[in-house]
Amino acid sequence: MSRIGALIARETTLAWGRGGGPLVAVGFYAGVATFLPLAIGPEPERLRAIAPGAAWVALALASLLSLERMFERDYEDGALDLLALSQTPLEITCLIKCLGQWLATGAPLALAAPVAAIALGASPSLAPMIFACALMGGIAFSFMGGIGAALSLGARRGGLLTAVIVLPLFVPPVIFGGGALDAFANGLPWTSGFAFLGAYAASALAFGPLAMAAACRNALS
Repeated sequence: MSRIGALIARETTLAWGRGGGPLVAVGFYAGVATFLPLAIGPEPERLRAIAPGAAWVALALASLLSLERMFERDYEDGALDLLALSQTPLEITCLIKCLGQWLATGAPLALAAPVAAIALGASPSLAPMIFACALMGGIAFSFMGGIGAALSLGARRGGLLTAVIVLPLFVPPVIFGGGALDAFANGLPWTSGFAFLGAYAASALAFGPLAMAAACRNALS
């Protein structure tokens, strides 16, 4: 347990300081929320209609910013070799890496999501639902993004490759989360979309570390 605790502390510290930690992701998120009215016009009704969906798209894109360095830094300095040879299973290490990344970017973005959506014209009554969906969506983005980051290890222009791999995996959470929010805002049944989002996040949490560990072993071999 002491090894697990030390690994959690290490990965959380690295994720928090990697590339500016949450500041870059939240800054990007705020930038999207600021520029969107300039692009489509300031009409409140138009902004209110697209606010939940726009917040979800911005959340997915902001989640991409920190994925490239999730494994790359350890791969370059040899720390990943030591982690693979340690007594802690590599799958657990990958799980902890993704949790650290989620704490550094996913959780702050989930806190920023209701603020951005309300700033774009969404009803304040949607704030708890937006936060809950963004929190679960952030878990899915972190663990699915970790798969892309592991698969692109050692490749040139790894950041671009990570985005190409990961963006299709980000589509289901955006669809389920955006659908649940839209249904909730219009007084329609929303639990099915929310349940699908939770199931996708749980699947990413369960199977993502297995795929990441396999990709890391392949890169190290």
